[in-house]
Amino acid sequence: MSDLKCRDSATHAESTERPSPGLLSIVIPCYNEEAVIEATHTRICSIAPRLGMQIEIIYIDDGSKDSTLKKLKHLAAGDSRIVVLELSRNFGQQAAMSAGLETAHGDAVVIIDADLQDPPEVILEMVAKWRTGIDVAYGRRKSRDGESVFKLVSASIFYRFFAAMMPYSVPVDTGDFKLCDRAVVDTVCALPEKRRYLRSLIPWAGFHHAPVDYDRDARTAGETKYSVFSLLSLAADALLLSSDKPVRIIWLLAILFACIGSSGLAVSLASSTQGQAGVSAIIAVIGLFSAAQTAGVAIIGEYVVRCYREAQGRPPFVIRRKIN
Repeated sequence: MSDLKCRDSATHAESTERPSPGLLSIVIPCYNEEAVIEATHTRICSIAPRLGMQIEIIYIDDGSKDSTLKKLKHLAAGDSRIVVLELSRNFGQQAAMSAGLETAHGDAVVIIDADLQDPPEVILEMVAKWRTGIDVAYGRRKSRDGESVFKLVSASIFYRFFAAMMPYSVPVDTGDFKLCDRAVVDTVCALPEKRRYLRSLIPWAGFHHAPVDYDRDARTAGETKYSVFSLLSLAADALLLSSDKPVRIIWLLAILFACIGSSGLAVSLASSTQGQAGVSAIIAVIGLFSAAQTAGVAIIGEYVVRCYREAQGRPPFVIRRKIN
């Protein structure tokens, strides 16, 4: 079945013809977004007449603890275009987006956050790119309002470090806001990975990509759902699920510290008459080498943990209820 889906996707990708009017699926993961979800829906609906496509709006409630789900049910009761997926607990944003992709029926699928930092109006430009034959139109941030200097600098460094670690081309200054052609969605959903990091999987799939530049707005309501720990966990998944370069870096560090250790030992032996100075140098070298070993074991351990989780074969999400 997977082979068939991949062949169908390849055939679709070779053609630049886009169905008209076609169906656009808009996937919106939600977690504790009661303060903004109604405004988000209003903004999405306001652009619908200008899309030149029919739309389905897929909201994924990722185990919200506030009234987000209640508000989504109310919206769905009055709009047949809405599909609400209620996950059985909080599985995380990447899993919620995967649930939306697997549910979407559109000829093209847009992924956008519910917090309105990514303006829904940009979807119009993405659809225009898609109609020209582009398979993935991804949002590229020109500016990011309402964010601290630390977050701006750290995000910029991470995006570039992440891109450098990938064995294939990955765009920088982008998030999850993008439009994907049906062929891309089918290809990604057919992959056997349970833990998906879509920012690397979608570029891995290939196809024709093009940026859509925009200014990212500040939050109008609510607050970020990512703590420092969850951001670090996401960064670890981003690297370790997508690249083997961290392991290769360990080899380089091992060679580097072997050279440092040999040099330090040689200096210590040469200056053995100085007594305490030689002992201190040896202790410093051993400390550095031990730190490198510990870091290497930790990185390998993280890979092993992720392999174990994949081997368990558990689904990345569980849908408790589907509405509409």
